[in-house]
Amino acid sequence: MSTLIVLMPPRDPAVHSQEWQLPELPFLLLDKAGRTQRAGRSALALLPRASATVLLIAARDLLMIATAVPPLKGPRLRQALPNVVEDHLIQDAQTCHLALDPKPLADGRQLVAAIDRGWFRFLVEGFTAAGHRNLRAVPVTRGLPQPVTASVPAEAVAGETVAKAAAEAAIGTRAEAAPLASLASAEPVIACVLGPAMQTAPALLAGDQASVPVGTLVELAVVRGASAEGLAVPASGVAATVAALAGDAPVALYALTAVPGEPSGRSAPNASAALPGAQPLTFETLARNALASRFDLCQFEFVVQPWKLDRATLRQLRVPMLLVAASLVVAVIGANVEWLMMARQRDAINAQMTELLLNAFPKTTVVLDPPGQMARQLQQLRVAAGEPSPDDFLALADGLARSLGPLPANGIATLDYRDRHIEVTFKPDVTVDADLAKRLARNGLAGAADNSTGKWTIRSAS
Repeated sequence: MSTLIVLMPPRDPAVHSQEWQLPELPFLLLDKAGRTQRAGRSALALLPRASATVLLIAARDLLMIATAVPPLKGPRLRQALPNVVEDHLIQDAQTCHLALDPKPLADGRQLVAAIDRGWFRFLVEGFTAAGHRNLRAVPVTRGLPQPVTASVPAEAVAGETVAKAAAEAAIGTRAEAAPLASLASAEPVIACVLGPAMQTAPALLAGDQASVPVGTLVELAVVRGASAEGLAVPASGVAATVAALAGDAPVALYALTAVPGEPSGRSAPNASAALPGAQPLTFETLARNALASRFDLCQFEFVVQPWKLDRATLRQLRVPMLLVAASLVVAVIGANVEWLMMARQRDAINAQMTELLLNAFPKTTVVLDPPGQMARQLQQLRVAAGEPSPDDFLALADGLARSLGPLPANGIATLDYRDRHIEVTFKPDVTVDADLAKRLARNGLAGAADNSTGKWTIRSAS
């Protein structure tokens, strides 16, 4: 099964939903064996088709919340989640799509991801309308090298106020960020520069993004345990922002490189300059790591239903459905034509048999069953001419005599004739061999023995 992995741009809060457009998207196409087939950058309508499509959702669009979740399922869980996370959100929880990580944390809590429902619906419906039916959505932070297994500590640590002030100075007005107390703990921090901040404004889609000043903002993803955060920060302030968020915790630094469609040597130098000491992280490695994640944001109303017959599915199935309908029409017409031909042939044969019967026996007044009436008339002629019938006693007895073979003629105890067959009972001291039935068949007779009485019933084979 082939897989297409596509990196999504973050939502621009300044752009109205009616003006949302997607730029050319970096993608990686894997075959069913996991080998890379293609990698590049393409518009949504021109992306290659695959059996499964994985969307890497920008970290800036997601808020990861580690919290206690009630033991509910299905619609009841969907109704309860907004009440669980509403204290962590500035945006109305009812306007957010909430997805639950299936793997619980070590302390029993679960990770809830919040994303603007309108933006997420725009992405899912756009890919669905483009023919990508089997969709998954994975946070891009799940593609960073280290696995996300640790839990988020609940206690605050010293220096929280200083870290928060430094972060707000570097980030600007990001009120929906996760509490910085969790980022200021002693848990290891993973920071990755994803390259220049991706723009989705319509004014920038028509031109070359290379002409946009890339030194203004860069995409930064910060991960600690199960928590993940996405920021758009000035390139000159990335190092200070990471230091403020990490505090005294150890930091692993990465820079996304080899992004498909980027000019050679553009992404890596900018990322390295923004975050000195960062290790290179190729786009293919990021995509393969995210592909292995079990966290799928397509839950509840966005769950994948390949069997759902919407307009896009009907458009794709239009030609096969027309072919099936045409095949059914041809099959029905062909069956009816063949039935009419066979009915005409049957009537012709019946007419020939009736004509033959009336020619042979002109006195026949009513014709109901020409073959049966012909057989009965012939039998009556044989009887009138004194010719024995194959099922007469003499014909049956003569055939039995020729079929006895090694059996003695005086070995028959009784011989009865009734209803056009004879019943033969052999004497107790006579052993009937197994070939008697075969000899009877060679003489035009059919015989069978009753296992309970040993009596043979013999009649004409015709």
